[in-house]
Amino acid sequence: MQTPDSLRPEKPTLRRQGIYLLPNLFTLAALFAGFYGVVQAMNTKFEVAAVAVFLAMILDGLDGRVARLTHSQSAFGAEFDSLSDMVSFGVAPALIAYEWMLKDLGKLGWMVAFIYCACAALRLARFNTMLGTADKRWFTGLPSPAAAALVAGLVWICHAYQYTDLPYLNWVTLGFTAFAGISMVVNVRFWSFKEIHVRRKVPFMALLVVVIGILLIVSEPPLVLFGFFVGYGLSGYVMALLGMGRNGKQTPGRPAA
Repeated sequence: MQTPDSLRPEKPTLRRQGIYLLPNLFTLAALFAGFYGVVQAMNTKFEVAAVAVFLAMILDGLDGRVARLTHSQSAFGAEFDSLSDMVSFGVAPALIAYEWMLKDLGKLGWMVAFIYCACAALRLARFNTMLGTADKRWFTGLPSPAAAALVAGLVWICHAYQYTDLPYLNWVTLGFTAFAGISMVVNVRFWSFKEIHVRRKVPFMALLVVVIGILLIVSEPPLVLFGFFVGYGLSGYVMALLGMGRNGKQTPGRPAA
């Protein structure tokens, strides 16, 4: 016997459910930072554009943690975060690199910029399909924020240290953009840092290491951050050559975008 439509429980709509404000505000701020970076690149303020991408990275890292701390995780927030990542770490770095140096290479320049953008979209799509099945200790492919840091970091460090007149800088930019894009879709594993738990006890020297790291970043932000992400971008390939990161029990977890 079928239940009349009038007696069936009505599915709650997004309007009735509402959304969690606090974590989505961080996601919206990350989206704005990525958009602002594109606008500044169009105005030839490339250093500001690069810093905006790094700001988007910080905000993107906070929204998920805020959602977990406040128990305000939702499917809407996950989808919103993915779309924000596509703009901030897919479209924005590609357009910044194109406006900065790749434009001078003509057709090859915009093709490589599009390859980066397309790889970011593929990386995020793969991320969404791997929910609950990936080993949380590893990322398959370079996370899109790290890839964006490679591209934006090159722009930032060149303007901060007056390297914009270096010969063949447009080709270096082409290589970094292509490397960052392809690294997002390869089947190389990168350490996720999720084995580090701030609530657990650590050796006393760990605090000293954190202090030194903060001092280094404060003293030379472009150099230290760019160097870190270059090292991280190469670490997956080094571990692959050494045969590390291949074995491990599969545990449920959400890989980074």
